[in-house]
Amino acid sequence: MSSSPVDPAVSGPRVGEPIPEHLLDAGERMGAEQLREYQLARLRATLRHAYDNVELYRRKFDAAGVRPEDCRTLADLARFPFTTKADLRDSYPFGMFAVPMSEVRRVHASSGTTGRPTVVGYTEQDLSTWADVVARSIRAAGGRPGHKVHISYGYGLFTGGLGAHYGAERAGCTVIPASGGMTARQVQIIQDFEPEIIMVTPSYMLTLLDEFERQGVDPRTTSLRIGIFGAEPWTEEMRREIEQRLDIHAVDIYGLSEVMGPGVAQECVETKDGLHVWEDHFYPEVVDPLTDQAMAEGDSGELVFTSLTKEALPVIRYRTRDLTRLLPGTARPAFRRIEKISGRCDDMIILRGVNVFPSQIEEIVLRTPGVAPHFQVQLTRRGRMDHMTVSVEARPGLAPDQRQLAEASIAKGVKDGVGVTVEVAVVDPETLERSVGKIRRIKDLRPE
Repeated sequence: MSSSPVDPAVSGPRVGEPIPEHLLDAGERMGAEQLREYQLARLRATLRHAYDNVELYRRKFDAAGVRPEDCRTLADLARFPFTTKADLRDSYPFGMFAVPMSEVRRVHASSGTTGRPTVVGYTEQDLSTWADVVARSIRAAGGRPGHKVHISYGYGLFTGGLGAHYGAERAGCTVIPASGGMTARQVQIIQDFEPEIIMVTPSYMLTLLDEFERQGVDPRTTSLRIGIFGAEPWTEEMRREIEQRLDIHAVDIYGLSEVMGPGVAQECVETKDGLHVWEDHFYPEVVDPLTDQAMAEGDSGELVFTSLTKEALPVIRYRTRDLTRLLPGTARPAFRRIEKISGRCDDMIILRGVNVFPSQIEEIVLRTPGVAPHFQVQLTRRGRMDHMTVSVEARPGLAPDQRQLAEASIAKGVKDGVGVTVEVAVVDPETLERSVGKIRRIKDLRPE
């Protein structure tokens, strides 16, 4: 990896090298049987806490004919009703809090761009738990006490920046709270402050890489050795591009504000084979998004989470809308893994009878020379037919004739690989709409 000198005392593991036992915390040392016993005890307590303190859960449980004491095994959780984002929006702002406001130490919220924002709250213990799971995630990624962590997630009501910040401090790291934006300045800070770790969305990492190269700096010469990327789905092709251009280990972190924030699951650097769910705090299920039935381990479906240790906002069978599958643990054997998120139920586009996911488009864009991995899908209606335009940002300096070649190549790739005909427009760099460092992937302009 990077040739920059590193203090051996803070060097992290290489790929394939297991983490030293003394660096694992008590939860990571649990055996599978001990973990299942712990989960059941915590699940029963969470169901009782939610039923007694949140009116929505009391109504949902009563309507489903279940009570907290009906959960006698982990399998009994399937008898309880789901929680959806609509439930949080309908309870705006604090209707799903299970503790008095006097015990809430912080609130976060979604952007609310598609309706009312979802608001989440944290007690003092919740914030400590959150810091613990993010610190565990940073260690799993190869981070060690003494590392400097450059955080480019947005700070504010979005959970990314502050979640990463306090977790890095809990891990014994030095935090560089860069937040989002001011790309040229961030590149300069990375050169001057020499962080070993960066935490950022993968799409904004690519923007930073473009800025390094625009300034005439080879990104492979920086001090960065580990990238912890989350807040949006990303593919193996994007991992390869980031690792090759930056000479780092690129690993995935997963979370969502309704469940906690970043740190719900983490990819381990020694295996890079999916994200281990921190099951001592979050119990995962995968269900069929159409029938709601549980999927067998290894089958793809919608990811569902139940919190086990949250106080202010317990969530019961929260439907994430993220598509993945559950797999046995590897680097942390007691904790099951989820595959990289392949897409979202609500991101699936049905275009003239064909199911299309943004991740399929991304794979084609990533292998097309001359364009950046920044794209947006626009849906319109022409007459009675739905129409898709894929807008892709050019890399700096791409000539007009090369743009035309790229457009033709992407259109052919989508036709051959996905089975639909689309229009492709290669646009100027940094012109597509972004939010908290992320490209807005789908823009539906069709009439209601």
